[in-house]
Amino acid sequence: MKKAGFFHRAFDLYYEGFKGMTLGRTLWLVILIKLFIIFAILRVFFFPNYIKQHAGEGKEADFVGQQMVERQIEDINN
Repeated sequence: MKKAGFFHRAFDLYYEGFKGMTLGRTLWLVILIKLFIIFAILRVFFFPNYIKQHAGEGKEADFVGQQMVERQIEDINN
């Protein structure tokens, strides 16, 4: 009998586990749909690309550095 490698055994473990699922498949589908909603839909509407809107082309690093310095100065003064 030939011993399988770690990754092969891990794959077999998950493959056999998912093959026998009934309720679990539905739960995984719900989880995947929720992740899609969180990362695809909510990101578009609630998390705009602030740096792209406020920094010039190719000046993103300078903008971030300037913002960090300004906020550090504000923290020191308060």
